[in-house]
Amino acid sequence: MQVAVALLAAYVLGSVPFGYLITRARGMDIRQVGSGNIGASNVYRALGPVGFGAVLVTDVAKGAAGAFLASRLSGLDPAWGGVLGGLATVLGHNWSVFLRFRGGKGAAASAGVLLYLAPLAGLAAFAVYGITVWRTRLASLGSFLGAAAVVLVLFLAPHPAAIRWFGVVAVVFLVYRHRANLRRLMRRQELRMEYSKQDRE
Repeated sequence: MQVAVALLAAYVLGSVPFGYLITRARGMDIRQVGSGNIGASNVYRALGPVGFGAVLVTDVAKGAAGAFLASRLSGLDPAWGGVLGGLATVLGHNWSVFLRFRGGKGAAASAGVLLYLAPLAGLAAFAVYGITVWRTRLASLGSFLGAAAVVLVLFLAPHPAAIRWFGVVAVVFLVYRHRANLRRLMRRQELRMEYSKQDRE
């Protein structure tokens, strides 16, 4: 029962759709903008860098918080508790109970989990993502390359098996949720992160 309660709490926390709520507060429905995704990169198209930063920070924070809470409250080994709580948080983000089981793509929430469980891997993901987006304006490409960096760090540096397991599962979820982006990248038709304040006024 203790494990179930901890994981349910992590799932509900992950389900909080910060991208949707922040854009709603500005009178927009992010699901009707750009790619329709509720994540930070699409919020950038609607609200610019401030909105992007707000959603990125809150999505990362809920990933870390879900893993932390489950590691402390589940009664499991802390590594496995954090992994399962982190996974529940990412599932909530991707399939939110508050959005009729629709949601985001899990990149920021997964990065937050990793910042708690394996800080070096989390930082590597952010660094690769940031450099890629800065050079290409392609958030999905940044997510794919960041995910590759995570796997390399988790398996080249010493990490518990539980955390490596989370990394692999998180990457599988990320690729699945980004499958349409992958097809557009291959056709060179992917949407770039662009924002025009003038267009929004």
